[in-house]
Amino acid sequence: MSTESSAESSPLVKIRSLLPGLARAEQRVAKVVLENPATVAHRSITEVAEQAGTSETTVTRFCKAIGVGGYPELRIALAADTARSQARANHDMGGDIGPGDDLKQVVGKVAFADARAVEETAEQLDVESLAKVVEAVAGARRVDAYGFGASAFVAFDLQQKLHRIGLTCFAWNDTHVALTSAAVLTGQDVAVGISHTGSTVETVEALRVAREAGATTVALTNFPRSPITEVADLVLTTAARETTFRSGAMASRIAQLTVIDCLFIGVAQHHVDTAKTALEATYEAVSGHRLGARPDGRRRPRETTK
Repeated sequence: MSTESSAESSPLVKIRSLLPGLARAEQRVAKVVLENPATVAHRSITEVAEQAGTSETTVTRFCKAIGVGGYPELRIALAADTARSQARANHDMGGDIGPGDDLKQVVGKVAFADARAVEETAEQLDVESLAKVVEAVAGARRVDAYGFGASAFVAFDLQQKLHRIGLTCFAWNDTHVALTSAAVLTGQDVAVGISHTGSTVETVEALRVAREAGATTVALTNFPRSPITEVADLVLTTAARETTFRSGAMASRIAQLTVIDCLFIGVAQHHVDTAKTALEATYEAVSGHRLGARPDGRRRPRETTK
């Protein structure tokens, strides 16, 4: 990840993304930090170690594992992040959705969580890696996208977008079809595996087969140390927090779609003339299948023939 991106990204985003790959004692430290980052920013390393039931050495190891150098640097990062969070406090609807929340609270919390997923994903997205993926996709003979469950919708969104600018892309959410598709890819092709957890067996397997066939492989995941990254040449990460009633399906999908939109625009810029022509042609092709209303809701004038 670039230095600029790391500096702007919340340390809590980094901790959540790396949590599954940390040692068990380090995970306990991570949970203490995530549960109350503002408090940790003002506590000593000894106090944090005691609360996590571990040693000061483990806390230091945890700091190095998440890339902040040491505990003093972690406290500074948490204090800065707390200040940013307080500046947004009037927009924060209270985090997790509770079973007793009324619909107004649900709407507010869903909107806040989705907006934060987009913002935090943009903050931590490695632009250098994104540029490499754009180059690969823009020059590919064919792009295959693999996604299962909620990630399947994202794969099909990528297919639809690339088709609209005249590029060949197929999205697969059937295991057998995905594997057979991956097996016939070549060095001229790109395979994109989409998995929030990065541990979806079908997606990892399809990307592995695609890589063995010679294709450039891209992983889109929330966790940079997950299994899917081991079979990916390039990795793009999201930063989505799942809450009650939303696990794996909502904020994660919004974050994934944000990255796909950025990828699509980058690719379209590489083919700006043909992309513009293709977008106009595809718009015209489906325009006859819309009811006779303008975007502002008023009826379009009927065409008359003489």
